[in-house]
Amino acid sequence: MKPPHIAIVDDDESVCRSVSRLLRQLNMEATAFHSAPDFLDYPMRTAFTCLVLDVQLGTGMTGFELRQHLLERGDCTPVIFLTAYDDPQTQAQAKRFESAIVRKGADPQSLIEAIRMAKRPRLAFVPKPQKKE
Repeated sequence: MKPPHIAIVDDDESVCRSVSRLLRQLNMEATAFHSAPDFLDYPMRTAFTCLVLDVQLGTGMTGFELRQHLLERGDCTPVIFLTAYDDPQTQAQAKRFESAIVRKGADPQSLIEAIRMAKRPRLAFVPKPQKKE
């Protein structure tokens, strides 16, 4: 069975390195990108099992804007947001996307658990169209 392949999108190279190292220790593949445009230019981006997105990417889109962009194009790959700013507004935004949020610098186990939960198969809920009377 092929190992899970996780994309990390963070403008901080040290975060990309540490998360990549952690995932590889758990027998997962990791590919790091330093901006949303770098990720969007990647030709195989739909092959990822899960995306780990920094909320405050340095240039271009935020992690939330990147998630919205992907959803608008039909990409429903599970997402985990990383943030240094764990405030109620940031948490609410992550919840809106039905995604976990992990604080940077938190116990690595919290990120590992969020990835394990995100990898679980989920049934897509597609509401039936309302009948016009």
